Amino acid sequence: METQHFKTADLALIAVILLLMPESLEVVDRTNPHRVFFVFNSSKKLEILLDAFWKQELKVEPQAFFNQIKIAKTRIYVHEQL
Repeated sequence: METQHFKTADLALIAVILLLMPESLEVVDRTNPHRVFFVFNSSKKLEILLDAFWKQELKVEPQAFFNQIKIAKTRIYVHEQL
């Protein structure tokens, strides 16, 4: 059985998923030279989270959200420096 994935380059969405469902991160995909995608394992919980995100129904702690953005950026750019 093949695992389904959700892939995005939207930094705000990445930060929210990493904040609320960090275990769902599968890989950081750098195959596209112009954009880095974060790939998450799909699940019903992720579907509900995505729906709430796009409907602007989520409430998150601002400092935690900002910290997740910094962590995501680190995951994007640390590889380029190696």
